[in-house]
Amino acid sequence: MTFDNIVISGSGKVIPSEVIDQHHFTNHEFFQPTGERIDVRGDEAALKLESITGIKERRYAAENINTSDLAYEAAKQAISHAGIDPETLDQIIVGQNFGDVRTGSIQTDMVPSIASRVKHLLKIKNPSCTAFDVIFGCPGWIQGVLQAYAQIQAGMINNALIIGADTLSRVVDHADRDSMIYADGAGAIVLEKKTETEKRGILSWGSKTFTLDEAYFLFYGEGYHPEKPNKDLFIKMHGRKIYEFAITQVPQAMKEVIDESGHSITDLKKILIHQANEKMDEAIVKRFYRLYKTPQPEGVLPMSIQQLGNSSVATVPTLFDMIEKNELDGHEFNKGDLLLFASVGAGMNINAFTYLY
Repeated sequence: MTFDNIVISGSGKVIPSEVIDQHHFTNHEFFQPTGERIDVRGDEAALKLESITGIKERRYAAENINTSDLAYEAAKQAISHAGIDPETLDQIIVGQNFGDVRTGSIQTDMVPSIASRVKHLLKIKNPSCTAFDVIFGCPGWIQGVLQAYAQIQAGMINNALIIGADTLSRVVDHADRDSMIYADGAGAIVLEKKTETEKRGILSWGSKTFTLDEAYFLFYGEGYHPEKPNKDLFIKMHGRKIYEFAITQVPQAMKEVIDESGHSITDLKKILIHQANEKMDEAIVKRFYRLYKTPQPEGVLPMSIQQLGNSSVATVPTLFDMIEKNELDGHEFNKGDLLLFASVGAGMNINAFTYLY
Protein backbone atom coordinates (compact mmCIF):
# COMPACT_ATOMS: atom_id res chain seq x y z
CA MET A 1 0.00 0.00 0.00
CA THR A 2 1.24 3.48 -0.86
CA PHE A 3 0.24 6.98 0.22
CA ASP A 4 0.41 10.26 -1.66
CA ASN A 5 1.87 12.35 1.15
CA ILE A 6 2.32 16.12 1.13
CA VAL A 7 5.42 16.67 3.19
CA ILE A 8 8.02 19.22 4.25
CA SER A 9 11.17 18.10 2.46
CA GLY A 10 13.43 21.00 3.40
CA SER A 11 13.59 24.07 5.63
CA GLY A 12 15.70 27.14 6.26
CA LYS A 13 15.79 30.35 8.28
CA VAL A 14 17.56 33.66 8.72
CA ILE A 15 18.05 35.03 12.22
CA PRO A 16 19.41 38.57 11.77
CA SER A 17 22.76 39.37 13.34
CA GLU A 18 21.87 42.51 15.31
CA VAL A 19 20.91 41.52 18.89
CA ILE A 20 18.68 44.08 20.61
CA ASP A 21 18.58 43.59 24.37
CA GLN A 22 16.87 45.63 27.09
CA HIS A 23 19.77 48.12 27.37
CA HIS A 24 19.15 49.21 23.77
CA PHE A 25 16.07 51.06 25.03
CA THR A 26 17.72 52.89 27.96
CA ASN A 27 17.43 56.33 26.38
CA HIS A 28 14.09 55.75 24.67
CA GLU A 29 11.17 57.96 25.59
CA PHE A 30 7.75 56.34 25.51
CA PHE A 31 4.39 58.07 25.29
CA GLN A 32 0.72 57.25 25.70
CA PRO A 33 -1.58 57.49 22.63
CA THR A 34 -2.67 60.86 24.08
CA GLY A 35 0.89 62.18 23.80
CA GLU A 36 1.48 62.07 27.56
CA ARG A 37 5.02 60.99 28.44
CA ILE A 38 5.40 57.72 30.35
CA ASP A 39 7.62 58.52 33.32
CA VAL A 40 9.85 55.44 33.28
CA ARG A 41 13.31 54.78 31.85
CA GLY A 42 13.36 52.91 28.57
CA ASP A 43 15.28 49.89 29.85
CA GLU A 44 12.92 49.64 32.84
CA ALA A 45 9.98 49.63 30.42
CA ALA A 46 11.73 46.87 28.48
CA LEU A 47 12.13 44.79 31.65
CA LYS A 48 8.44 45.27 32.41
CA LEU A 49 7.61 44.14 28.89
CA GLU A 50 9.81 41.07 29.40
CA SER A 51 7.75 40.10 32.44
CA ILE A 52 4.63 40.19 30.25
CA THR A 53 5.87 38.77 26.94
CA GLY A 54 9.02 36.82 27.85
CA ILE A 55 11.11 38.82 25.36
CA LYS A 56 14.68 39.32 26.59
CA GLU A 57 16.17 39.99 23.16
CA ARG A 58 14.99 40.54 19.61
CA ARG A 59 16.80 40.58 16.26
CA TYR A 60 16.96 43.45 13.76
CA ALA A 61 18.17 43.17 10.18
CA ALA A 62 21.36 44.99 9.18
CA GLU A 63 20.80 48.37 7.53
CA ASN A 64 21.55 47.08 4.02
CA ILE A 65 19.25 44.05 4.32
CA ASN A 66 15.58 44.11 3.29
CA THR A 67 12.72 41.65 3.69
CA SER A 68 13.35 40.20 0.23
CA ASP A 69 17.00 39.56 1.14
CA LEU A 70 16.01 37.67 4.29
CA ALA A 71 13.43 35.69 2.32
CA TYR A 72 15.98 34.81 -0.36
CA GLU A 73 18.55 33.52 2.12
CA ALA A 74 15.96 31.38 3.93
CA ALA A 75 14.75 30.09 0.55
CA LYS A 76 18.27 29.04 -0.50
CA GLN A 77 18.66 27.05 2.69
CA ALA A 78 15.30 25.32 2.29
CA ILE A 79 16.00 24.40 -1.34
CA SER A 80 19.43 23.03 -0.42
CA HIS A 81 18.02 21.10 2.53
CA ALA A 82 15.35 19.58 0.27
CA GLY A 83 17.98 18.63 -2.32
CA ILE A 84 15.96 19.89 -5.27
CA ASP A 85 16.77 21.90 -8.38
CA PRO A 86 15.13 25.35 -7.98
CA GLU A 87 14.10 25.16 -11.66
CA THR A 88 11.71 22.34 -10.69
CA LEU A 89 9.74 24.53 -8.29
CA ASP A 90 6.13 25.04 -9.35
CA GLN A 91 5.36 27.88 -6.96
CA ILE A 92 6.90 30.42 -4.60
CA ILE A 93 4.64 31.86 -1.91
CA VAL A 94 5.80 34.54 0.52
CA GLY A 95 3.81 35.38 3.61
CA GLN A 96 4.69 39.00 4.45
CA ASN A 97 2.94 42.21 5.46
CA PHE A 98 4.95 45.31 4.59
CA GLY A 99 7.12 44.45 1.60
CA ASP A 100 10.64 45.88 1.48
CA VAL A 101 11.10 48.79 3.89
CA ARG A 102 14.47 50.44 3.51
CA THR A 103 16.42 51.67 6.54
CA GLY A 104 15.44 55.24 7.40
CA SER A 105 12.05 54.99 5.73
CA ILE A 106 8.71 53.48 6.70
CA GLN A 107 7.40 53.44 3.12
CA THR A 108 6.38 49.95 2.10
CA ASP A 109 7.52 48.65 -1.28
CA MET A 110 5.51 45.73 -2.67
CA VAL A 111 6.00 46.17 -6.41
CA PRO A 112 7.11 43.71 -7.59
CA SER A 113 5.98 41.21 -4.98
CA ILE A 114 8.52 39.83 -2.50
CA ALA A 115 7.96 36.40 -4.07
CA SER A 116 8.90 37.76 -7.50
CA ARG A 117 12.02 39.34 -6.03
CA VAL A 118 12.97 36.03 -4.42
CA LYS A 119 12.48 34.18 -7.71
CA HIS A 120 14.65 36.80 -9.42
CA LEU A 121 17.40 36.44 -6.79
CA LEU A 122 17.25 32.64 -7.13
CA LYS A 123 17.78 33.14 -10.90
CA ILE A 124 14.94 30.74 -11.74
CA LYS A 125 14.28 30.84 -15.47
CA ASN A 126 11.17 28.63 -15.55
CA PRO A 127 8.15 30.93 -16.22
CA SER A 128 5.77 28.21 -15.03
CA CYS A 129 7.05 28.73 -11.50
CA THR A 130 4.48 31.24 -10.27
CA ALA A 131 5.36 33.66 -7.47
CA PHE A 132 2.99 35.61 -5.26
CA ASP A 133 2.60 37.07 -1.77
CA VAL A 134 0.05 36.34 0.93
CA ILE A 135 -0.97 39.27 3.15
CA PHE A 136 -2.68 37.61 6.11
CA GLY A 137 -1.11 39.15 9.20
CA CYS A 138 1.13 36.98 11.34
CA PRO A 139 -0.64 33.78 10.14
CA GLY A 140 0.52 34.55 6.56
CA TRP A 141 3.13 31.78 6.39
CA ILE A 142 0.70 29.10 7.54
CA GLN A 143 -1.87 30.44 5.07
CA GLY A 144 0.73 30.08 2.34
CA VAL A 145 1.31 26.47 3.39
CA LEU A 146 -2.45 25.82 3.23
CA GLN A 147 -2.69 27.38 -0.23
CA ALA A 148 0.17 25.26 -1.51
CA TYR A 149 -1.24 22.13 0.15
CA ALA A 150 -4.64 22.64 -1.50
CA GLN A 151 -3.10 23.09 -4.94
CA ILE A 152 -0.83 20.06 -4.57
CA GLN A 153 -3.76 17.97 -3.34
CA ALA A 154 -5.83 19.15 -6.33
CA GLY A 155 -3.10 18.11 -8.75
CA MET A 156 -2.41 21.68 -9.90
CA ILE A 157 1.22 21.67 -8.74
CA ASN A 158 3.71 19.15 -7.36
CA ASN A 159 5.69 21.34 -4.99
CA ALA A 160 6.06 24.82 -3.56
CA LEU A 161 8.51 27.00 -1.67
CA ILE A 162 6.73 28.81 1.16
CA ILE A 163 8.52 31.65 2.96
CA GLY A 164 7.60 33.88 5.88
CA ALA A 165 9.59 37.12 6.11
CA ASP A 166 9.15 40.57 7.66
CA THR A 167 11.22 43.50 8.96
CA LEU A 168 8.84 44.82 11.59
CA SER A 169 11.56 46.92 13.24
CA ARG A 170 11.17 49.39 10.36
CA VAL A 171 7.42 49.96 10.62
CA VAL A 172 7.16 50.66 14.35
CA ASP A 173 6.70 53.88 16.29
CA HIS A 174 9.69 54.02 18.63
CA ALA A 175 7.72 56.22 21.04
CA ASP A 176 5.27 53.33 21.55
CA ARG A 177 6.18 50.69 24.17
CA ASP A 178 4.66 48.00 21.95
CA SER A 179 7.47 48.62 19.45
CA MET A 180 9.79 46.58 21.69
CA ILE A 181 7.87 43.38 20.91
CA TYR A 182 8.68 43.35 17.22
CA ALA A 183 11.63 41.82 15.39
CA ASP A 184 12.90 40.80 11.95
CA GLY A 185 13.51 37.40 10.41
CA ALA A 186 12.63 34.82 7.78
CA GLY A 187 11.82 31.12 7.60
CA ALA A 188 11.07 28.85 4.66
CA ILE A 189 10.08 25.32 3.72
CA VAL A 190 9.75 23.23 0.58
CA LEU A 191 6.44 21.38 0.49
CA GLU A 192 6.06 18.55 -1.99
CA LYS A 193 4.09 15.47 -2.88
CA LYS A 194 5.78 12.12 -2.32
CA THR A 195 4.45 8.61 -2.87
CA GLU A 196 5.50 6.56 0.15
CA THR A 197 4.67 3.33 1.95
CA GLU A 198 3.85 5.05 5.27
CA LYS A 199 1.38 7.85 5.97
CA ARG A 200 2.88 11.20 7.02
CA GLY A 201 2.72 14.90 6.20
CA ILE A 202 -0.22 17.30 6.46
CA LEU A 203 -3.34 15.65 7.84
CA SER A 204 -5.88 18.40 8.55
CA TRP A 205 -6.19 22.16 8.50
CA GLY A 206 -8.41 25.12 9.38
CA SER A 207 -8.52 28.85 8.71
CA LYS A 208 -10.74 31.65 10.05
CA THR A 209 -11.13 35.42 9.72
CA PHE A 210 -12.96 37.50 12.34
CA THR A 211 -13.84 41.04 11.22
CA LEU A 212 -17.20 42.06 12.73
CA ASP A 213 -15.63 43.61 15.82
CA GLU A 214 -12.03 42.45 15.47
CA ALA A 215 -10.82 43.78 12.12
CA TYR A 216 -8.87 46.73 13.58
CA PHE A 217 -7.34 45.14 16.68
CA LEU A 218 -4.09 45.57 14.72
CA PHE A 219 -3.92 48.62 12.48
CA TYR A 220 -1.80 51.42 11.05
CA GLY A 221 -1.88 54.57 13.21
CA GLU A 222 -0.09 57.83 13.93
CA GLY A 223 2.98 58.13 16.13
CA TYR A 224 2.67 58.97 19.83
CA HIS A 225 5.51 61.50 20.24
CA PRO A 226 3.84 64.94 20.62
CA GLU A 227 6.92 66.87 19.50
CA LYS A 228 7.39 64.86 16.32
CA PRO A 229 4.06 65.32 14.56
CA ASN A 230 3.88 63.91 11.05
CA LYS A 231 1.50 62.02 8.83
CA ASP A 232 3.50 58.79 8.90
CA LEU A 233 1.64 55.72 10.05
CA PHE A 234 3.03 52.85 12.10
CA ILE A 235 1.88 49.40 13.14
CA LYS A 236 -0.32 49.68 16.25
CA MET A 237 -2.32 47.25 18.32
CA HIS A 238 -4.98 46.98 21.00
CA GLY A 239 -2.98 44.51 23.07
CA ARG A 240 -5.60 43.60 25.67
CA LYS A 241 -8.26 42.98 23.03
CA ILE A 242 -5.87 40.78 21.03
CA TYR A 243 -4.97 38.79 24.13
CA GLU A 244 -8.61 38.18 25.06
CA PHE A 245 -9.50 37.31 21.47
CA ALA A 246 -6.59 34.88 21.12
CA ILE A 247 -7.12 32.94 24.34
CA THR A 248 -10.84 32.66 23.54
CA GLN A 249 -10.78 31.74 19.85
CA VAL A 250 -7.46 30.02 19.13
CA PRO A 251 -7.87 27.00 21.44
CA GLN A 252 -11.15 26.04 19.78
CA ALA A 253 -9.66 26.44 16.30
CA MET A 254 -6.76 24.19 17.31
CA LYS A 255 -9.16 21.60 18.71
CA GLU A 256 -11.14 21.49 15.46
CA VAL A 257 -7.96 20.70 13.52
CA ILE A 258 -6.88 17.96 15.95
CA ASP A 259 -10.36 16.42 15.85
CA GLU A 260 -10.25 16.31 12.04
CA SER A 261 -6.80 14.71 11.96
CA GLY A 262 -7.96 11.26 13.02
CA HIS A 263 -5.60 11.37 16.00
CA SER A 264 -6.10 11.73 19.73
CA ILE A 265 -4.90 14.71 21.76
CA THR A 266 -2.59 12.27 23.56
CA ASP A 267 -0.74 11.71 20.26
CA LEU A 268 0.27 15.37 20.05
CA LYS A 269 4.01 15.87 20.62
CA LYS A 270 4.68 19.52 19.73
CA ILE A 271 2.67 22.72 19.25
CA LEU A 272 4.46 25.22 17.02
CA ILE A 273 2.48 28.38 17.69
CA HIS A 274 3.16 31.94 16.52
CA GLN A 275 5.64 33.52 18.93
CA ALA A 276 3.73 36.69 19.80
CA ASN A 277 3.69 36.73 23.59
CA GLU A 278 4.98 34.02 25.92
CA LYS A 279 2.18 34.37 28.46
CA MET A 280 -0.49 34.53 25.76
CA ASP A 281 0.83 31.39 24.06
CA GLU A 282 0.97 29.57 27.37
CA ALA A 283 -2.62 30.62 28.15
CA ILE A 284 -3.81 29.47 24.70
CA VAL A 285 -2.23 26.04 25.10
CA LYS A 286 -3.49 25.68 28.68
CA ARG A 287 -7.06 26.38 27.53
CA PHE A 288 -6.60 24.07 24.55
CA TYR A 289 -5.79 21.10 26.79
CA ARG A 290 -8.59 22.10 29.13
CA LEU A 291 -11.03 21.58 26.24
CA TYR A 292 -9.99 17.93 26.25
CA LYS A 293 -9.91 17.72 30.06
CA THR A 294 -6.37 16.42 29.60
CA PRO A 295 -3.21 17.49 31.46
CA GLN A 296 -0.71 19.44 29.36
CA PRO A 297 2.42 17.33 28.89
CA GLU A 298 5.85 18.77 29.54
CA GLY A 299 7.86 19.91 26.53
CA VAL A 300 4.89 20.25 24.17
CA LEU A 301 5.32 24.01 23.70
CA PRO A 302 8.73 25.02 22.29
CA MET A 303 9.44 28.75 22.47
CA SER A 304 11.90 31.04 20.70
CA ILE A 305 10.38 34.43 21.55
CA GLN A 306 12.72 34.99 24.51
CA GLN A 307 15.71 35.53 22.21
CA LEU A 308 14.11 36.30 18.83
CA GLY A 309 11.09 38.46 19.64
CA ASN A 310 7.99 38.59 17.45
CA SER A 311 9.03 38.44 13.78
CA SER A 312 5.43 37.97 12.58
CA VAL A 313 5.16 35.46 9.70
CA ALA A 314 8.71 34.24 10.35
CA THR A 315 8.21 32.90 13.88
CA VAL A 316 6.64 29.52 13.05
CA PRO A 317 8.89 28.43 10.15
CA THR A 318 11.95 29.66 12.07
CA LEU A 319 10.90 27.64 15.11
CA PHE A 320 10.34 24.56 12.93
CA ASP A 321 13.79 24.85 11.35
CA MET A 322 15.47 25.31 14.73
CA ILE A 323 13.98 22.06 16.02
CA GLU A 324 14.45 20.25 12.69
CA LYS A 325 18.17 21.02 12.86
CA ASN A 326 18.57 20.34 16.60
CA GLU A 327 19.23 23.98 17.47
CA LEU A 328 16.66 24.38 20.27
CA ASP A 329 17.69 22.76 23.53
CA GLY A 330 15.27 20.21 24.89
CA HIS A 331 13.29 19.79 21.69
CA GLU A 332 13.47 17.39 18.75
CA PHE A 333 11.23 15.75 16.17
CA ASN A 334 10.97 11.98 15.91
CA LYS A 335 9.41 9.81 13.23
CA GLY A 336 5.68 9.47 13.86
CA ASP A 337 5.39 12.62 16.00
CA LEU A 338 2.11 14.52 15.59
CA LEU A 339 2.77 18.27 15.29
CA LEU A 340 0.29 21.14 15.45
CA PHE A 341 1.11 24.42 13.71
CA ALA A 342 -1.04 27.44 14.67
CA SER A 343 -1.07 31.22 14.39
CA VAL A 344 -3.17 34.29 15.15
CA GLY A 345 -2.79 37.87 13.97
CA ALA A 346 -3.99 40.93 12.11
CA GLY A 347 -7.28 40.55 10.33
CA MET A 348 -8.10 39.09 12.83
CA ASN A 349 -6.99 35.76 11.38
CA ILE A 350 -6.45 32.31 12.89
CA ASN A 351 -5.17 29.20 11.14
CA ALA A 352 -3.69 25.82 11.97
CA PHE A 353 -2.70 22.46 10.53
CA THR A 354 -1.60 19.08 11.84
CA TYR A 355 1.47 17.33 10.53
CA LEU A 356 2.64 13.74 11.02
CA TYR A 357 6.43 13.87 11.07
